[in-house]
Amino acid sequence: MDLTSIHTEEQSVTARPRARREAAEDSTAVVSSAVDVIIAAWNRSDTIERAMLSVLTEPEVRHVIVVDDGSTDETADRARECGANDDRVIVERLSLSLGPAAARNVALEISTAPWLAVLDGDDFFLPGRIRRLLARADGWDFIADDVLQIHENRVDKQIPTPLLSDLEFEPWSLDLEHFVLGNIKRHDILRKELGFFKPLIRRSFLDYHHLRYDASLRLGEDYALYARALALRARFLVVPAEGYVSVLRHDSISARHEKRDLERFRDSDLELTANRRLTPRERRAVKRHYLSVDCRVQWLAVIEAVKCRGYAQLMAAFSRSPKVSLFLMMRLFDEVSRRLAKAIRT
Repeated sequence: MDLTSIHTEEQSVTARPRARREAAEDSTAVVSSAVDVIIAAWNRSDTIERAMLSVLTEPEVRHVIVVDDGSTDETADRARECGANDDRVIVERLSLSLGPAAARNVALEISTAPWLAVLDGDDFFLPGRIRRLLARADGWDFIADDVLQIHENRVDKQIPTPLLSDLEFEPWSLDLEHFVLGNIKRHDILRKELGFFKPLIRRSFLDYHHLRYDASLRLGEDYALYARALALRARFLVVPAEGYVSVLRHDSISARHEKRDLERFRDSDLELTANRRLTPRERRAVKRHYLSVDCRVQWLAVIEAVKCRGYAQLMAAFSRSPKVSLFLMMRLFDEVSRRLAKAIRT
């Protein structure tokens, strides 16, 4: 089916009494082992088969739902070829690229399993991941394992690096404050934000709270969904790595965002603070995250101002706040140092 037009607002779902519904699922979900894996992919013809095959080896998977987000390459064709002999595979192609959030929402409306797992089109699972997460699922709405990260040119050459810790750790419950603070970007070689988690998600929690991905976001859609869920007091378990491998690519969406994408991501924090149930500590955490993203927004504004000699725009960026001004001065110093070093070498 070629979806040329999609209603991307959050869909209203009739809610049943939560206690009865979730008690029943707690006792049956692990036994039935029914998981739909959602793959939203844009121009991933080179990796979509690897992603799909890593899922199709998992006997607990009910469906693999691939939504091609308006690719200009052969992503959809490769996906259909890969699933030609497996009736668990569903492939949809969007006529236009609407972003990963909207594409995942399409897959969510197709899915039927009581549990959901998200896989990016360039990542893959290690064998047994779904089974091991399901074994921990009783009593939780989200079960996130530590993400294994590796650069694309090292996939077959070295062992992936865990996002959280190289050491085994005891499972722990994640709350909103610590999740938000764990998404403030740091200058590491490998990205460490907790928004990179790809948890197993209880479908009934999303439906009960009418939660879907924010289709207006092309960046940070995972962070926004998890933050809203945690604000609604989702039970979120973090466990050691069970086999989600995140492949770091230079052309990933998170690495090549535009200023307006960052602005929309930043402003999603304002919507989060509209929730009156947030505690003072949670509000402070969200404000810190907002400011950290705004620093990045203003850096892009400075770059635009320098290119077009927009001095008013330049002054506006430096006037946002003392923290933003300090951040911009440090970035300018780093940029000047980098260019001087390059000039000396040549």
